[in-house]
Amino acid sequence: MKVTFGSLVVAAGVCGLLSFAFLATALGTEYWYIIIEISPLNASEDLSSNSGLWSISEGGRMLVDSNDSFTADYSKYSETELILHSAIVVLLPLSLVLLLFGGICGLVSSLARSPVLLTRTAAYFFICSLLTLCGVTLYIIYSHLALAMTKWLVGPEGLSYIHTSFGWSLGLAWLSYGLEMITGVLLLIAARMAKLKHSSPTVA
Repeated sequence: MKVTFGSLVVAAGVCGLLSFAFLATALGTEYWYIIIEISPLNASEDLSSNSGLWSISEGGRMLVDSNDSFTADYSKYSETELILHSAIVVLLPLSLVLLLFGGICGLVSSLARSPVLLTRTAAYFFICSLLTLCGVTLYIIYSHLALAMTKWLVGPEGLSYIHTSFGWSLGLAWLSYGLEMITGVLLLIAARMAKLKHSSPTVA
């Protein structure tokens, strides 16, 4: 089956749209980190909470303006953790905004069939993917630091009743990163195809 220019740009458009939708959903949901605390007095009683970048949900009750998955008390956390959290809440929304403009650039370059514009748009999506990757990676580092601090505060025995895991919101952010990379690759292939077509000799 022959791959056409049109199919490439359509596939790139779908991947770009999905990457935007996944990242927007990830930023708007509170399942980046999940904590299940088991009561030592009643092992069958689970006190679960989940957190996003902006808030924490405990037992269905939303706590806004929280800084992390464990407590809203900023004084318990180091300057490094606060800097990481600030970087995360800047990088990921910035990547989302850039994706929106990238979609517009992709549409214009595809309609123009310009190899130069397609190549630059591909590079633009690679930059977006780098921002997303940095934001997600920093979140994982930040979460490990917060967990280490919690272990120091409550001790190994107290932490044995707390089970933590990353949630599906973080998974959506990873999917968005992968789709951004795929979009860039597809646009590069489309640019190569458009360049070959423009450089091919015309028959009089």
